[in-house]
Amino acid sequence: MPEAIRKVNVIGHQHPDTDSICAAISYAYLKNQTDKPIYEARRAGALNRETQFVLKHFGFNEPALITSVRPQIKDLSIQRQEGIDAETSLFTAWSLMRETKVDTLAITDEHNELEGIISIKDIATSTMEMSKSVISDAKTKIINILDTLQGELIVGDPEGTIERGNLVVGTSPEMMDGLLNEGDIVLVTNRYESQRFAVDAGAGVLIVCNGAQVTKAVINAAQQNGITIITTPYDTYAAARLVSLSVPVRSRMLKAENVLHFSVNTTVDDARKIITQSRHRFFPVLDEAGKYAGVVSTPNLLSVQKKHVILVDHNEKTQAVDGLDQANIMEIIDHHRIGSIETSSPALFRNEPVGCTCTILYTIFGEKGVEIPKNIAGLMMSAILSDTLCFRSPTCTSRDVHAGEALAKICGEDVDAYADAMFDAGADLTGRTAEDFFNSDFKVFSRGSVRFGVGQGSFMTENSRKAAEALTGPYLKEGAEANEIPLVFYMFTDVKSQTTEMLYWGDNAEAVVSRAFNTKSENGIATLPGVVSRKKQVTPALMTTLQSMKEEESE
Repeated sequence: MPEAIRKVNVIGHQHPDTDSICAAISYAYLKNQTDKPIYEARRAGALNRETQFVLKHFGFNEPALITSVRPQIKDLSIQRQEGIDAETSLFTAWSLMRETKVDTLAITDEHNELEGIISIKDIATSTMEMSKSVISDAKTKIINILDTLQGELIVGDPEGTIERGNLVVGTSPEMMDGLLNEGDIVLVTNRYESQRFAVDAGAGVLIVCNGAQVTKAVINAAQQNGITIITTPYDTYAAARLVSLSVPVRSRMLKAENVLHFSVNTTVDDARKIITQSRHRFFPVLDEAGKYAGVVSTPNLLSVQKKHVILVDHNEKTQAVDGLDQANIMEIIDHHRIGSIETSSPALFRNEPVGCTCTILYTIFGEKGVEIPKNIAGLMMSAILSDTLCFRSPTCTSRDVHAGEALAKICGEDVDAYADAMFDAGADLTGRTAEDFFNSDFKVFSRGSVRFGVGQGSFMTENSRKAAEALTGPYLKEGAEANEIPLVFYMFTDVKSQTTEMLYWGDNAEAVVSRAFNTKSENGIATLPGVVSRKKQVTPALMTTLQSMKEEESE
């Protein structure tokens, strides 16, 4: 069979910035124009206010959140086995198991809520029980007996329920005398005397075997005494064995609170650990609303299909969603240094020295001959303006300027006026916490034993920049601990003057900054004129300095 078409998640980095989100949305759109529409943009974290402004301005909703690409239950082949009603007989459940080749069925209510499960082993155990009151104990419906014994109802209500009585085989009046009690379920054959004795003795249900006829006199007596009469083609031996399988599955099921089940969002790794506690081979699956969705089997859990992903605006494992090593990376589109991500199979890797991922996407749209819609053009323009600080960053190339201006014409925006509004939205601190601002654009970098993080905020006014510094500075230590890194550097960049004030935290952080940028700090702040690019001016300088200091320590 051909492999089923699978959804592909297009994902940016953690702590997503405007380029990360806009590139994911724009590239998913492009791929869906040139391929089957299975590409969906995702975000790997909360959006900052600048990006929220951009999406709202151009009429987009936030992409759905994805924090891990580890295989989940929903990535398996879930068997869409319908749940059965709790009143279903064991015999019907067994027949369904044979037809569908499963050994476990889920029992659900009218709202598709899981009530329990029944397994082939539960049914087998039931057939070995010798209790004479099994049918009445289970409050079995008459219709279940009719279905199980292929019976015909001569007298009685098919929706009636057997509330009392034992199962008795009535071979003769002499044998039944003293043995038969009122309300019992009696199996008889064609002997009129046995049928009449059972009715007169007050049996609750008379089951006439071998397809035998029932006389008018017996029928009239049964009607007068409220006795149910059923005829079955089975002989007494077969009927006696089968009738116990007419009891409802609710009487033998493992109740929901004791059932091992999974959510569609449960990771396969977690499920594998849990199944060792179960004797079952099939497990119910609940959807995101908690409703029954089907079953998965133990072999399913051992044969996993990886999630398909495309990465944009990053190629470092420390910046990627969790579980990337268990995913199938199809493509990487990026403009940063080549980092630490490895793929298990060949992947398209497009990395170009430009100021923004969306500049590369602008080129790809042209190569594919796909027209850029106005709203997508707005997203891509916003990303370019954000990453290049409105063409002021040293990472900005002539390609970025050309793409940004061309996209501005498509979406009908004035570059300078729109950039001011976008950066002001990003700098707005109303209602924000230090943690929120810290994570709005923060990346972790590593090489060998060197690990550190660099955050950046861009501002159009000095007042907004100073307010952000006062809010975020005290949080740097907590931010480092949350990301499990020893050093944090945070850039507060004035877009118009092209100057960055850097705050920092960690052992020897001040010495690192002094050596990397040949400057002295005052009151814990290093002023860096002309430094606006994290990618080109800050991260390489910090990485080189930290590696040198590590080497000096080891000598």
